[in-house]
Amino acid sequence: MHVPDGFINAPVSVAAGAVATAAVAVSLRGARRELAGAGAGGAAGAERTAPLAGLVAAFIFAVQMLNFPVAAGTSGHLLGGALAAILVGPYTGVLCVSVVLLMQGVLFADGGLTALGVNITDMAIVTTVVAYGLFRGLVKVLPRRRRSITVASFVAALVSVPAAAVAFTAMYALGGTADVPIGKVFTAMVGVHVLIGIGEAAITALTVGAVIAVRPDLVYGARGLAKPLELRTSPLAAPADEPAPAAAPAAPAAPAPTAPRRSTRRVWLAGLAAALVCAGGISYYASASPDGLEKVAHDQGIDAKTRDHAAKDSPLADYSVKDITDARLAGGLAGVIGVGATLAVGTGVFVVLRRRRNDGAGQPDAGGRPSESV
Repeated sequence: MHVPDGFINAPVSVAAGAVATAAVAVSLRGARRELAGAGAGGAAGAERTAPLAGLVAAFIFAVQMLNFPVAAGTSGHLLGGALAAILVGPYTGVLCVSVVLLMQGVLFADGGLTALGVNITDMAIVTTVVAYGLFRGLVKVLPRRRRSITVASFVAALVSVPAAAVAFTAMYALGGTADVPIGKVFTAMVGVHVLIGIGEAAITALTVGAVIAVRPDLVYGARGLAKPLELRTSPLAAPADEPAPAAAPAAPAAPAPTAPRRSTRRVWLAGLAAALVCAGGISYYASASPDGLEKVAHDQGIDAKTRDHAAKDSPLADYSVKDITDARLAGGLAGVIGVGATLAVGTGVFVVLRRRRNDGAGQPDAGGRPSESV
């Protein structure tokens, strides 16, 4: 659903850019809290989730290269808002998808640069807000089980894709550059993206379910699922009708037990390997049919004023390394480069956010108390 330059006029593109900028700014503040409070270890939890958030961005980039057929002559691909929000939190999720869209637009000429605000608003903000809101509502009414998280993930992802199609239709109604009846655009966009939503839901549920199966503590949407630690009375305790033994001298109180910190290295390596396999190998077998927006644009004529991408001469344009004649090698290498670049940028953003949060929280305020940055 990457919107190219020329679909939406300048005023609406600027307005969407302003919305995207404001949402990213809010998400930067919210992501600091999500990263700093991740896991049971607080700041220690953030040490492990900042790299994991970067990995989520890289994984979404990789899976977006896997177009799957949904109808005759049409394909779809993961949007990723639901997946990111459930795994690492809604604010961090908006940033993950935004990083992916930025890398795709700058390096691979996918999604217009003047339409970057439109794409972030549609694919990062709308999908994340709709998906996470629905997910939280379902989790509250479903039984407190791991399977409920997977079911809620499926439904939330399914709904988020046609919601993004509706949002695009609304923006096109306000600033479309071609004279096409909006009713036709709405029907075509929603119809095909309901089908794409099924694929999105399957990928999201499978990924969330796989992570929950091995490390539920790393899934933001599954927080509170584990039962709290309970202290049970020893069966060797004296009956109520017998006198209690003389109290022993009081011993120094032992520190409260803390949960051992589990390494995330295996999960991180497994996720990175999956992303590299998807982008570097499986992507070669992805559907070559146009995705939902491209198909609707061609059939309905809303692409009449599409402009060439400003980065069309990029050496990685169209997800292929320039001057490499072997299509499989060129595409696979481009995918690997994209995963690496997205991982580096995404991880860098989240590490900086984590450090700023930790630094701000450690500074005393005027009253001598630790301050907390937001």
